[in-house]
Amino acid sequence: MVDATTLLVVGGLLVVFGVGAAYARARHPGLYWSMVGLPISTARLLGSYGSVMEACGLTVAPSRLRVMAVRVTTRREVRPVPPRRGILRPTSTGLRLRLRLAPGQEPADVAASAERLRHAWGVHAVYVSTVKPGLVELRLVGFDVLKRVRMPRKLDTALLRVPVALREDATAFVRDYRTVPHGLTLGATLSGKSMFLRHLISGLASQPVALVGIDCKRGVELAPFAPRLSALATDPAEAAELLPALVGEMEERYDLIKTRQGIAPGIPDEEITSDIWGLPESERPVPIVLVVDEVAELFLIATRKDEERRDEMVTHLIRLAQLGRAAGIYLEVCGQRFGAELGKGATMLRAQLTGRVCHRVNDEASAKMALGDIAPEAVGAACTIAPDAPGLAVAGDTSGGWSRIRTPYLSLADAAATCRNSAHLTPDLPALKPFRPDVLVND
Repeated sequence: MVDATTLLVVGGLLVVFGVGAAYARARHPGLYWSMVGLPISTARLLGSYGSVMEACGLTVAPSRLRVMAVRVTTRREVRPVPPRRGILRPTSTGLRLRLRLAPGQEPADVAASAERLRHAWGVHAVYVSTVKPGLVELRLVGFDVLKRVRMPRKLDTALLRVPVALREDATAFVRDYRTVPHGLTLGATLSGKSMFLRHLISGLASQPVALVGIDCKRGVELAPFAPRLSALATDPAEAAELLPALVGEMEERYDLIKTRQGIAPGIPDEEITSDIWGLPESERPVPIVLVVDEVAELFLIATRKDEERRDEMVTHLIRLAQLGRAAGIYLEVCGQRFGAELGKGATMLRAQLTGRVCHRVNDEASAKMALGDIAPEAVGAACTIAPDAPGLAVAGDTSGGWSRIRTPYLSLADAAATCRNSAHLTPDLPALKPFRPDVLVND
C-alpha cells in the first residue's frame, strides 16, 4: 500500500513538471515542443491517422484485389483506404510527413482539410505543398514561429539570393532577384520596413553586387550603408541625375549583349530575349540592385519645373523596371503608399514590380495597392497585422501565392558594420563614380 509520503512526493513532482512545462511553453516554445509537444502530437498522429483521414474525406474505396485479400485472410470489414503515409521526420519546429495520394485525389483535397488536421493532431498549423504529381508534403508546425523569430540554421544562399525573413511554416523567406527581379515593399511608420531593408542590404553586401540607393529623406535610412554603396542620391535633384546614369549603364549592357551575339546594333532593346547571364563570366557585368526608399518623395512636386523632373524620373524608373532584368539591374522599391494618387506613371511602375511585401499599413487601400492585384485574399491578412508586431508582413507575388513572414531583429549598428567590413567588395562602375558617397575613414 502506498504511504502518504510517496503520494506527496509524486504530487510535488507532478506540480513541478506542470509548472515547468507551462513556463517552457510560454517562454521557450521550441524547447516545450521538443520535450512535450512532439511526443504527444506524434502519438496522436500515429494512433488516429486512419480515422482522421476518413473523417476528413481523404479516403477512397479499396481496390477489388485488396477487398478479396482482406476477406480471404482475415474476414474483417473492408474499410476505405487513406493516402499512404511516409516516414515522420521531426524538426525543431514541428513535423514533416509525405503522403502518396490515392487515385482520384489531388493536393487541393488535402489542403482543404488542413484546419481539421491541425485540431486532430494538436499542432499550431498544417501546411500542404506539392512535391511531385501524386505526392504531397505536410508540414506540421508545433507553435507560432513568428512570435519569436529564429531563422533556420541551414539557409540556401547564392548570388542574388538573400534570406530576409521567416515564413509562418518555419521556412526561410528568400528574396531571389534571379526569379523575382523587382519588388515592392510597403509599410507604415514603425512597421518593420526598415528592418527588412537592413537584412536585404546586409545579405547583398557580402556578394559581388553593386548596391545603389535613392533615399530622399536626406539619406537617413541608407547613409549608414554608404561604405558598400556604389551610388547614393539623398534628394530628388540627385536622383534625377542618378537615374539617367543607370539607364545609360543599362543601354551599354544591351550593346554588349548585341555585340557578343552578333545582333545588329539597330535592333530595339525590347526584341532582345537574352541577358547578361548568357555572357562568359569574364565579360559579364556586375549585377546592380537599386534600392529606392520612400518612393513617394520622387513623385511629390511643388512647381511646374518639379513636375517635368518628376515625369522624367518616373520614365527612367519604368524603363529600368521593364528592361533592367536582362541587363542585370534589379529594383527594390519601398514606401508607405504607392497608388495612382501619386501621379502619372505610378500604377504603370507598380505593375512591373513582381514581388510584393506588405507590412502593417494605416488603411485597407494601402494593402490593396500592394496585394490587391496579385492576391486579393491576402489583403485581409495584411489589414490584421497588429502595431505591436513590427516586422510582421504578408509576402506575395504574381503567381497568386502568399504567406505571412516576419523579419528578425537586426540593429542598425550591426548592419552598418557588415557594410563597412564588405566595403572592399564594392565594384568599380565608371558610370556611377560621380555618385559614390563620401565615406569617412577612421585612423
